Amino acid sequence: MVASLNIAFIGTGVMGRSMAGHLQTAGHVLHVYNRTREKAAALLAAGATWHDSAGAAAAHADVVITMLGFPTDVEASYLGTGGIVEQARAGALLIDMTTSSPVLARRIAAAAAQRGLTSLDAPVSGGDLGAREARLVIMVGGDAAAHARAKPLFEIMGKNIALLGSSGAGQYCKMANQIAVAVGMVAWVEALAYAKKAGLDPVAVHASISGGAAGGWAMTNLAPRALGENYAPGFYVKHILKDMRIALESAAELKLDLPGLATAKRLYDQVAARGWEDCGTQALYRLYLAM
Repeated sequence: MVASLNIAFIGTGVMGRSMAGHLQTAGHVLHVYNRTREKAAALLAAGATWHDSAGAAAAHADVVITMLGFPTDVEASYLGTGGIVEQARAGALLIDMTTSSPVLARRIAAAAAQRGLTSLDAPVSGGDLGAREARLVIMVGGDAAAHARAKPLFEIMGKNIALLGSSGAGQYCKMANQIAVAVGMVAWVEALAYAKKAGLDPVAVHASISGGAAGGWAMTNLAPRALGENYAPGFYVKHILKDMRIALESAAELKLDLPGLATAKRLYDQVAARGWEDCGTQALYRLYLAM
């Protein structure tokens, strides 16, 4: 049994609210902040304490967890005036679970260390479903002792947890994950768009091929949503675009050409240009239907 901790949870959106909820159910005391207070309503009703900024929440916590949208949000929350690094208690553990930049993760780690704090970058995979069912994949970068300290919390939120290396390693692993996700989205979308164009029932084709070599997480979980014209976000188009930008920038730094990812990025740019950036990533299928 893990002792109850004061945890600041910053970012209670589609995934964050479920992740924070699991920690709350496990007996931890939550201090929350989100740009839109309504998205934290269920947590507040269950006893969480609201704060008016990320830094204010961090000032009350043993552990600070962030689950935000963009690297700019992460940078402002951690490194801005009155932010998490400035306001956190001495000895606090800072865990950024946002998909963000490996370079930024290292900057946060360095700034945290200067104040006697410890930080981990621990981005996740599994989408809204994985967050709700507490079976996220958690990819961790940072010190082994900090990872050991955080692992009981990770085990409340996820099932597949790995320390990949020093600060930034979690984000590099997540970029590898997102490359596979983005290119894989193109694969199942094109398969079902092709089937429909050939005069087949794409629902029947999906039932036929999803259990074989063409199968995968997205084929199983996202293709049925698309076929049912359900484009509600489990993971936003705007966020996969952000991840692809980070991955392509990182690949350029590594002098690696990724033509598959570049193609996926071009297609999702078209999805966003049609005004669908707040839809789920399965809206790529909608683009093919409109072509």
